[in-house]
Amino acid sequence: MRGWLPVFKKEMRLYFGSPVAYAVATFFLFIAAFFFAPSFIQYADVSMRSAMQPQMGQTLNATENILRPLTYNMAVVLLFFIPMLTMRLFAEEKRSGTMELLLTYPLRDGEVLAGKFLAALALYASILALTVSYPITVAWFTRIEWGAVLTGYLGLLLVGAAFLSIGLFVSSTTENQIVAGFGTFGALLTLWLLGWFADSAQGALRTVIQQAAIIEHMESFAKGVLDTKDLVYYLSVTAFALFLTLRSLESKRWRG
Repeated sequence: MRGWLPVFKKEMRLYFGSPVAYAVATFFLFIAAFFFAPSFIQYADVSMRSAMQPQMGQTLNATENILRPLTYNMAVVLLFFIPMLTMRLFAEEKRSGTMELLLTYPLRDGEVLAGKFLAALALYASILALTVSYPITVAWFTRIEWGAVLTGYLGLLLVGAAFLSIGLFVSSTTENQIVAGFGTFGALLTLWLLGWFADSAQGALRTVIQQAAIIEHMESFAKGVLDTKDLVYYLSVTAFALFLTLRSLESKRWRG
């Protein structure tokens, strides 16, 4: 099952041999900084004023006031960011005709899929690791709850994996990168909007929609709470989307 490794290396070379990885990383870090800076400045301002009015500082918590909203906002930003990472993976192979060549190699479809998925996940995890500079910056000035921060990052890694697997599936169904990008964004946006629709539903239907909404499960991670049902949800979505991608690749072999 080491056949995934050459595919993984090839995808990493393509990511870092083009402007894609650098552009996406810059975009993500800029947006994250856009959410981080105002909260940090406001917290610093209230902290200084609480030196003269101690009662103001009683409710100050850097983890809750700065890092929790940052974690949740970064999860929402992934709706726009993940399609850029996945739209090329299978669509470009199909457009350029290298997909047929790839399928003739002595590789299983699962190995091809694993190589591409792990490459996208490694790139995403690398970019996510760069944002650790934000909690480190806060920790330099005040105490933070590192357990809650790590739980939030686990949630971001899981929701990213789920988004990447959905993007891979959409990319496997088309040979047009633009269609793959917009299709992935549309699918992720639909899963995100389910949380809004849940507010207008009643009874069991409301519960079902809430459980299906993909961003709703990030709330507990952002709060520093590790809930098994949220963990299972993201792992299930990832596994199901990868299963669909595998079926899509197999159908390509059948059609020739």
